[in-house]
Amino acid sequence: MRFGPVPLQEAEGATLAHSVRLARGRLRKGQVLTAEDVAALSAIGMETVIVARLDPGDVDEDRAAAAVAAALVPDPAAQGLRLTEAFTGRVNLIAEAPGVVVLDAARLDRLNRIDPMLTLATVPAFQQMTAGGMVATVKIISYALAGLHLEAAREVLAGPPAIRLQPVVLKTARLIVTEIPGGAGEKGVEAVRGRLEALGMEMAGPVAVPHAAEPLAGAISAAEEDLILILTGSATSDPQDVAPSGLALAGGRLEHFGMPVDPGNLLFLGALGDRPVIGLPGCARSPALNGADWVLARVACGLEVSSADIAGMGVGGLLKEIPTRPQPRRRRRE
Repeated sequence: MRFGPVPLQEAEGATLAHSVRLARGRLRKGQVLTAEDVAALSAIGMETVIVARLDPGDVDEDRAAAAVAAALVPDPAAQGLRLTEAFTGRVNLIAEAPGVVVLDAARLDRLNRIDPMLTLATVPAFQQMTAGGMVATVKIISYALAGLHLEAAREVLAGPPAIRLQPVVLKTARLIVTEIPGGAGEKGVEAVRGRLEALGMEMAGPVAVPHAAEPLAGAISAAEEDLILILTGSATSDPQDVAPSGLALAGGRLEHFGMPVDPGNLLFLGALGDRPVIGLPGCARSPALNGADWVLARVACGLEVSSADIAGMGVGGLLKEIPTRPQPRRRRRE
């Protein structure tokens, strides 16, 4: 592609690089100049105009963006994504339902290294999405893309999808709350309910029990939902504490305790048979983002969450300060 000023008489069929105000109306950047457009430019005294001119083999920005997006999402229904119509060299990838985004970061990095004019921006891997949320955007920066670069993009994206929305597969969750004298009680229940509703899940409960292993074990054993959530009246600070012990008494198993995300350190992950169990940290009483959100979203979507996965959440895991936290990270000045 050639870019720069050309004599007005050579501009027909070229792409206007910058908007121009006319005696009536304006010509907008990105439009292909017609003979009438050239005459209108001449009428306001212009002798040259800055344009982009495609070389043989170049693909204009809209067709190139649409082609790259189609290579990214060859099966929209299976990938849970919808493509918008190409406009000014851009196509957006939209989530069709609640879920989390699964990316092949290495291949997407290769795509972005083909040509600086070809760009793909995405949300972070495993980002929770709601229906209608923008997952990614393809943008051709400068009016056209060389055909050989478009073919290189197709080669990189051939094979299994490099981007998809993993939908929510769990439908119901039971919330069990343990109570201590003077404790939080059912404070935070609505925050948990809101999280589940955002995932399209139905919450049963809360079921309130004393903060002791035996009654908690009974409530866990009685739960019939797809997912069991435990919110303790006193923080779970050790794998032998009340909530993990109650899970063990119910015949469940503890799979991971703690996480390098703040707020959210005191989360634990376990299972009762084939059903996941999440011990929520106290910060889950607030609707603000915390580490439990990252684990809950993946579990709800049926994705495995291993100890290695949780350990890997530490980089980027220092989340925004919450003013109402009972133990802020930094001491206040006296």
